[in-house]
Amino acid sequence: MDATTLNNAIEQAIAWLMGAQHQDGYWVGNLQSNSCMEAEWVLAMYILGVLADPKYDGVVKAILHDQRADGSWEIYYDAPAGDINATVESYAALRVAGVDKNSDPMIRAREWIFAHGGLGGVRVFTKYWLALIGEWPWDRTPALPPEIFFIPRWAPFNIYKFATWARATMLPLSILTARRPVHRLPDNLRMDELFPEGREHFNYRLPRKKRWISWEGFFLATDRILNRYVNAPLRPGRETAIRLCREWIVAHQDGDGAWGGIQPPWIYSLMALHEEGYALHHPVLTSGLTAFDPPWSYERDGRIYLQPSVSPIWDTVLVLLALLDCSVAHLQTVSVEKAVRYLLSQQVLVGGDWQVFVKDTEPGGWAFEYENDKYPDVDDTAVAVIVLLRLEPLMADEGLKRAMREAVEKAVAWLIAMQNDNGGWAAFDRDCTSAILTLIPFADFGELLDPPSVDVTGHVVEALALYGMTRDDEVMTRACRYMLDEQEPDGSWFGRWGVNYIYGTGAVLPALEAAGVDMSAEKIVAAGRWLVSRQNLDGGWGESCASYMDEQFRGRGVSTASQTGWALMALIALDSDEFARPIKQGLEFLKKTQNQDGTWDEPYFTGTGFPGYGVGERIDLTVKSDTMNQGSELSRGFMLNYNMYRHYFPLMAMGRARRYLTAGVS
Repeated sequence: MDATTLNNAIEQAIAWLMGAQHQDGYWVGNLQSNSCMEAEWVLAMYILGVLADPKYDGVVKAILHDQRADGSWEIYYDAPAGDINATVESYAALRVAGVDKNSDPMIRAREWIFAHGGLGGVRVFTKYWLALIGEWPWDRTPALPPEIFFIPRWAPFNIYKFATWARATMLPLSILTARRPVHRLPDNLRMDELFPEGREHFNYRLPRKKRWISWEGFFLATDRILNRYVNAPLRPGRETAIRLCREWIVAHQDGDGAWGGIQPPWIYSLMALHEEGYALHHPVLTSGLTAFDPPWSYERDGRIYLQPSVSPIWDTVLVLLALLDCSVAHLQTVSVEKAVRYLLSQQVLVGGDWQVFVKDTEPGGWAFEYENDKYPDVDDTAVAVIVLLRLEPLMADEGLKRAMREAVEKAVAWLIAMQNDNGGWAAFDRDCTSAILTLIPFADFGELLDPPSVDVTGHVVEALALYGMTRDDEVMTRACRYMLDEQEPDGSWFGRWGVNYIYGTGAVLPALEAAGVDMSAEKIVAAGRWLVSRQNLDGGWGESCASYMDEQFRGRGVSTASQTGWALMALIALDSDEFARPIKQGLEFLKKTQNQDGTWDEPYFTGTGFPGYGVGERIDLTVKSDTMNQGSELSRGFMLNYNMYRHYFPLMAMGRARRYLTAGVS
């Protein structure tokens, strides 16, 4: 690609960004997930008695539209198979919405459900939803006693030993599993057709994969005892525990009405509080229900989708980083100053749950969402530090520059305090790694833990290097050692928050370069060679979400703009003639797939919420895959399509490539 062509591609992309900025200064793209978001909202509206929400018909249309040809619903775009949980929940929602069980979509869904084991294979969350509408017996769901609130903080099962998202979900669920409400469907909507041999002959038991003499056996036995305790005449402390859980939930509501900045704790909190007597007109519930309106929901061709989260901070800092990487004159415009002022206004300067185990540290991070003061995250904070440090010299307003530097100082102190014992950084918590928690019967979904990851660590290392810390500083030494120790035998790195090995490798190599690591070392160069070995014939890179369960997809999949951007930034960080040709081929791919309006199309999911491992980190698939209760369809996983990844990551890569090529590498 010649310089003129590259410059034109960059200018087109920047023009698109300038048109996409919100009037308040931030950027945000829609966040796609799977149809459980829409299905669970429909079910919740029935349970809560919300009868006339204007979004309702559009949400039902979205569920119907996203059904696969085989009758199922999937966890991510173009998944190799449908998902039993998403399919059963979507089926239930459509029945609640009055869709005829003998209509074509329902017949196809039902046939698929029967062909894939029926209701017996659904996860705990799906069983809870079925229990709430009277389609599953509560005493055949895992008990989650509200008395967990009494467990002291030094104990293994204290609620603060769970990841932030798990804790915020568990407490409202503990109320629901204690009260066991049933909002039975009318007879004409009941789902008898999913019990073809009759409900009385259905096996509702929790599956057991290991011997009774094991931790899993212990927890299953404990669950049976707890289920009997629910109906016991004497339950000392039960009402006090429920009251404390209820108060915790109310205290943790976000400013925009959601909870935890994500859908699960939000929707369960609404139902738990309503069950505890909070009327729909109560300010807490009114705020929570209204929050489902835009910007949390969005319309597409008459269909209404409900986002699992919103990403204004993440999108904004990454847009600014892309603009900085392009060294464009647009950085002097008012739009960038508005973005900076927006970021400064969003810094979290109040305490949160992280302080339970991180003592004597002042707040200073950023959250991912519009309002989520209880849960700032390390990743957003690290990238915010990078852009504020790089933008500060370019700002003309001295007062603004001082505010930026003060924000950085607070953020850096907070980041350092959040470093884990092994040298890495997790997303929200420090040393949240107690694997025994994942063995409880409740834990058959997503992740309950928040261990360190190389991608988050890489972003922090880049931030601290720009702040002035060197590899000789203990914080950096430990962080670099952690990242190098996590390298895979083939040279790549596992990606926790993006898909997958391309994302991990794309985060680590620029971080190592920033930290001053020798990029010509054999192990480092091996990472670049691994990336080249995964380059597609069209010049781009892609990796399927299936790589989280199927090794043959490591670094392999249909080329995407975002993953090509990650690969290019990794190769550019190596600063070697060896990789000049694949870099140029990657740039050619980006140019030929760029739309006339300056952006890219990308239906594929390249963001990761939960791989579905339970432990939240890389596992040995050769040992554990047969115990995971998921295949490459990722039934336990939660995958995401960040609709701005397709734009700012290729733009970053093109900006860095322009400097790389200008420097004379050929």
